[in-house]
Parts: sequence; structure tokens; C-alpha cells
Amino acid sequence: MAADRYKAPFAVALALTAACARPAVPDPAPAVRAYAEAARRGDANRIYAMLSERSRRDLRPEDVQRLVAEQKRELSAQAAAVTGPHAALRAGAVVRYPDGETAALDLDNGQFRVGAAEGLPSLSRTPQQALEQLRKALARRSYPALLRALSPAVGSAIESDLRALVEGLTRPEELDVQVTGDTAVVRIEGGHSVRLRREAGVWRVEDFE
Repeated sequence: MAADRYKAPFAVALALTAACARPAVPDPAPAVRAYAEAARRGDANRIYAMLSERSRRDLRPEDVQRLVAEQKRELSAQAAAVTGPHAALRAGAVVRYPDGETAALDLDNGQFRVGAAEGLPSLSRTPQQALEQLRKALARRSYPALLRALSPAVGSAIESDLRALVEGLTRPEELDVQVTGDTAVVRIEGGHSVRLRREAGVWRVEDFE
């Protein structure tokens, strides 16, 4: 269930938008206070109403009710923390690109500035850092990040192979598909091949090279 990803206590997510016709950025303080009050009371309905549209696609109202019931103590502590005298309010925004990469923006003196961007190239100074880059790329299912983690030679070879595969599949209806029962093999120009298997009446790619 998507809700299982939210076992940790809720985090306050503030989405700020600014359009050319309305350059003023809304004050996030009222939202923080409203969330803190809802968290203090354990008001699952109010918390759900404050979720972004993206979060509502992952969580149903009953999911939020269950999580609030399971995390009453954590929510109460969080409510006290976000409204305490030492709490610091920082507004920001997250830009999500179509390939899954993100860029974090911080509101600095009335202007949004780049705080962190996963899409920016980074230099691994140790083998461990290179492995961490690979892990993050695989975890995010990010093809661009994966290429950045590979050596130029390997990345170029993969790009070349995939490009040839894409070009070979341009007109699939013209390919010579060898079907044997519930399996099929097709040879593609350039030395590539694709193996398929039919399961429950649906053909799926089993392997390609």
C-alpha cells in the first residue's frame, strides 16, 4: 500500500507557487499553525484536507486516519516542536522533472534560489561515493542519473545500444517475429534480439539484448 511509505511521523509540506501576475509569495505561517493544531488534536480529516493534490493520490482518507491513530504521540510532539520558541520557519519549493529528478528551491530575501538539485552532475571523490550515486540512481529509477554514475565509455556504449534498439523497433509490424507457443523471438537489425512471453493472454517483453 502506498501509505506504508509514510510510517515516519508526518512532515509539513508547504507548496508555494508564484505566477508572473501575482509575484507575492503567500505567508506559510498560518498553514504551519493550522497543521500544528490539527496534529495536536489528532484531527485526521483536517490533516487530509491540508495535503497536496500529489499526496492525496498516494493516501486515502482512511489511510490518514489509520496513520494518525498509530502516531498520536509523534504528532503531538511534532505539533509542539513546530510552534515552539526555537522553531525556524523556512519556505521552499520542489520542482519535479518528467524524468523523476528534483530541484529544491529556498526562499531567500523574497526570491527563490536553488538549494539542492539532484539533477546537477556531482563528482565522486571516493569509490564509496560513486556507489552511493549508483544506489540513488537505481532507487529513483532515474536513467539520466544512472548514466552520470557510469564511466563515459560504458555510458556511451549503453546509449549506442539503446539507440540502435529503438531504431530497429521503428516499424514493429514489419519485423520477422518467430512465435513458438507462448514464446516469441525477434531479431533486429544491428545484432539485437528481443524475447517475449505470453502470460494470461498478454504478451510482454521477457528479455532483450
